[in-house]
Amino acid sequence: MTRRLRRQHSGEVKARAVFEALEGKRTINEIASALEVHPVQVTQWKKLAKESLAELFSRRKDASAKAEADLKEWLYQKIGRLEMELDWLKKVWPGLPLSGGA
Repeated sequence: MTRRLRRQHSGEVKARAVFEALEGKRTINEIASALEVHPVQVTQWKKLAKESLAELFSRRKDASAKAEADLKEWLYQKIGRLEMELDWLKKVWPGLPLSGGA
């Protein structure tokens, strides 16, 4: 008995199938036969795409918020290091004229 291997479809094929299915100009069966896939597979890809659309657009917002938080954390760390260096300089050279009211 031979075992059938599953076909791996590229993202381009999946995207084309979903795009055409969402357009609605052709039926699912027509799209499936043109791309040589099962109609149920096209329906599953279409459903997955619809569910993932909202996440696609919210991920950008989440990524920019995370990048902003990372930058803020880095800046606070930098400020802390600079304050430590300034305190060290004040101890090493007490008469050093530093701006900042000391």
